[in-house]
Amino acid sequence: MSAGGFLPWHLDLARSWLQTRDRFAHAWLIHGLRGVGQVAFAQAGAKSLLCESPRAGLACGTCQACHWVESGNHPDLRRIRPEALALQEGASGEAEGVQEEGARKKQASREIRVEQIRSLLPWFNTATHRAGWRVAVLYPAEQLNTISANALLKILEEPPEHTVFLVVADAPDRLLPTLVSRCRRLPLSVPTPEAAQHWLLQQGIDEPASWLAASGGAPLHALELARAGGEACPSWLDEFLRLCTTPAYSAGLADQLASLPTTEWLDGFQRLLVDLSLAARNAPIRYFPSRAQIMHAMASGLDHRQLSSALRWLTQQRRLASQPLNPKFLADHGLALLLRACRPVS
Repeated sequence: MSAGGFLPWHLDLARSWLQTRDRFAHAWLIHGLRGVGQVAFAQAGAKSLLCESPRAGLACGTCQACHWVESGNHPDLRRIRPEALALQEGASGEAEGVQEEGARKKQASREIRVEQIRSLLPWFNTATHRAGWRVAVLYPAEQLNTISANALLKILEEPPEHTVFLVVADAPDRLLPTLVSRCRRLPLSVPTPEAAQHWLLQQGIDEPASWLAASGGAPLHALELARAGGEACPSWLDEFLRLCTTPAYSAGLADQLASLPTTEWLDGFQRLLVDLSLAARNAPIRYFPSRAQIMHAMASGLDHRQLSSALRWLTQQRRLASQPLNPKFLADHGLALLLRACRPVS
């Protein structure tokens, strides 16, 4: 991180944004491509707003308020996110959104629940520390269910004084339009490939260009993929490409997909099918350039209607990926459908 805790490619935007704090909107929708750093931006923004000695609008990192934020103990900061995500981040039942339920009989929720929104109401009625800001960081907003989204909407319709909501999303089109209308939008752009690759090298990632391509240009997603191990084009995608040249079906590959997080293999196939569509138009491969030769060879024999239909199916399943599904059934069905779409027409 650079000054104020912001990622390097966000610094200029952060400075111009925070200069308007005297007439700050009560709610901001911070959005952009997954992996470009929306959550990091919101958290650094919250720290800067709560800082007692900001430097050019950014958090100083040395005052008591900054130390409280870093330790997770600032009384005027709340993070609202799904319990499952909070536990993944290392939280354990704090009042900022992770709620204990008896002896935790229920599985950690992947949604932002209405109880988490309602738990903010007493907080709004307490005085802020040293008459400063009160900041709520909510992410990812796509995990608001209908009830919790409406509860948040009611709060934003009559916003409490001295309170700023930083709402983070990858896909604002999946949010309630009325909720989006209550926020001022703050889009985050993708950094230049040069800036992103330089940052990845600083994080110790070798061959950053291939990882950056696999992530669609999003540096934090590229870092996540690289640290997960393997190659930028995962072995199961290579196995799929091999199967596309044979009439066989691989139960082993279906089992492997079922063992992965559903979003991981859905995202991987979305990128692969986009590359195949580009290859069909003799355009440069975007996500897996190291597999360009085999994809260009495949593309001429594909039924483009089936390819488009498979892409639509993947998009639909990606939207439903957080819902409880049978992973084995979905993997079997998806693999069969994708093989039909990606095998040459006889």
